[in-house]
Amino acid sequence: MPSGLVALLDDVAAIAKLAAASVDDVAAASMKASSKAVGVVVDDAAVTPKYVSGLTPARELPIIWRIAKGSLRNKLLFLLPAALLLSAFVPWTITPILMLGGLYLAFEGAEKILGSLLGHHAADDEAAVGDQTPEQLENSKVAGAVRTDLILSAEIMAIALAEVSDQTILTQAAALVAVSLLITAGVYGVVGLIVKMDDIGLHLAQRESAVTQRIGRGMVAAMPVVLGAIARIGTVAMLWVGGGILVHGLEQFHLTPIPHIAEAVAAWFAGVLSFAPGVGHWFGFALASAVVGLVAGGVLALIVPRVIALFGKGTAH
Repeated sequence: MPSGLVALLDDVAAIAKLAAASVDDVAAASMKASSKAVGVVVDDAAVTPKYVSGLTPARELPIIWRIAKGSLRNKLLFLLPAALLLSAFVPWTITPILMLGGLYLAFEGAEKILGSLLGHHAADDEAAVGDQTPEQLENSKVAGAVRTDLILSAEIMAIALAEVSDQTILTQAAALVAVSLLITAGVYGVVGLIVKMDDIGLHLAQRESAVTQRIGRGMVAAMPVVLGAIARIGTVAMLWVGGGILVHGLEQFHLTPIPHIAEAVAAWFAGVLSFAPGVGHWFGFALASAVVGLVAGGVLALIVPRVIALFGKGTAH
């Protein structure tokens, strides 16, 4: 009996050690995967604030909360199972699917830039907004943000999965869940802080301290400019994220010279910014990716409306 009890305690201790080791593996895998996805997180945070521009300030945080829930739904209900299944059975399909998503992002970003430069969509957008109730406008903004988040989240999950591909399926799943929760909380927490910065400034402007009041008034005055800049950064981010996905996909399929050119541009900027080569390399690659995204998305933005019009005429006849 004592020996049986000792054996049982040994088994429990062994299971506890195994569980602890598993937790350590998940934590290490999650941190490794999250660090590799930081670039996309920055892009995600830059893209999202534009979806709350032009809406009632009182609805900003509720809208961000709705988008955050949609983002978690994207990651946990759709992308996580799909990533694990694709990784297990048809891993070669992941890159083409990501490239299609990259094309979509590049198309959306290029279409906005071309529409702004040519003035083709401004009147249509104003008319569309004018025809919508506040509830319909909010729902359309949320739906657009969640669609864009699906592409960005897909890249985050793919990057994270690549970093933990040598782990067991359970560790992969646990790491991806941890990455999903951490990144969603981080991105939308920052976005919420950004869009409510004017309210924080207004609160500071009502304090007794003259210095605090000046800081608050400065924050309130600066926020329209900041939000406008973030909206433009969000559009550009679509181009560099989409273009970056395309460049990485071409590199994986050994289709040059575009990946080589992008890497050469990144290396040149790293050399110019020798005091911060990492920043230079990132900026150079982002710039090259944005050009690729603008070209690819611009071609699609010119072709897609004509194809839609052509099919529309065919349907009409």
